[in-house]
Amino acid sequence: MLNQRAKILLKTLVERYISEGQPVGSRSLSKFSGLDLSPATIRNVMADLEEMGFVASPHTSAGRVPTHRGYRFFIDTLLVVKPLDVIEIHQLEDQLYPDHPSRLINSASQLLSELTRFAGVVVTPKRSSAVFRYIEFMALSEKRILLIIVTPEGDVQNRVLFTDRPYNQTELIEAGNFINQNYAGCTFDEIRVRLQSELKQLRHDMTNLMTAAIELGNEALQSNSEAVVVAGERKLLDVHDLASNMTSLKKLFDLFERKTVLLQLLEFSRKAEGVQIFIGDESGVLTLDEFSVVTAPYEVDGKVVGTVGVVGPTRMAYERIIPIVDATARLLSSALSHH
Repeated sequence: MLNQRAKILLKTLVERYISEGQPVGSRSLSKFSGLDLSPATIRNVMADLEEMGFVASPHTSAGRVPTHRGYRFFIDTLLVVKPLDVIEIHQLEDQLYPDHPSRLINSASQLLSELTRFAGVVVTPKRSSAVFRYIEFMALSEKRILLIIVTPEGDVQNRVLFTDRPYNQTELIEAGNFINQNYAGCTFDEIRVRLQSELKQLRHDMTNLMTAAIELGNEALQSNSEAVVVAGERKLLDVHDLASNMTSLKKLFDLFERKTVLLQLLEFSRKAEGVQIFIGDESGVLTLDEFSVVTAPYEVDGKVVGTVGVVGPTRMAYERIIPIVDATARLLSSALSHH
């Protein structure tokens, strides 16, 4: 689509804009491109690039800035990724050593933020099975029962069961004891299969209570099995491009708080190989129109289980951010696999 001259000028423009944050004019392009071109020739090429949607002209300046399309072409075609320096590699290796999985996840998000000065995000591994240590039933009212589920890690989940008839405390204790004695340490999927034959020894209405508890308990643990850990959101307040637009930042912080939409985006990137870059509206998330997201999947024992990433302004040093995200994903994979 572009000849070599246009590619060099576009690459120079994007690099200067990322570095300086100011619209780039013909003089800068002539100085830094290494091309022996007249100002008139450069202006003509810039006009062509603008017509094709790669650059835009702010009203207040004679210079130009890259558009989302310009960034995309730059990343896909012109970008030269810089290897991480030794200090950054050691910092990652020192922090991401086999340890408690939850600390590894938190360390990864914090490291991404510290090294990039943007927000670091990590999707925690999805539990392959929902296992409980014990459960307990507690009557709330005539037909409302609180289901308390405790996982082997000590996490507690509470859910409310709505029943067809009232149960007294003796019946609830009996149901809890039966499940704990026979099924503790099993997944809810395993229990569901066994229930069909083993609960025939109990009264029909007790079977209904336990079946409802198993379904709700499985849903509770699975819904809590995947989360997004975000670190360094406040660093975005120090980014000049973003600090001037508090409305946009507020929407982003709301997104970090809700996490559901962010999780969907990161889930999508988990299915792809290697580093993925979403520029502005490419993410499909309206809130991220003025931001870029750089992600990479990580593995445990060869199976992809989550995603690491960075959320920052579209004007970010992609050649540096990409290897940081890639290295973090690889080292996190190694640490979790050796845990």
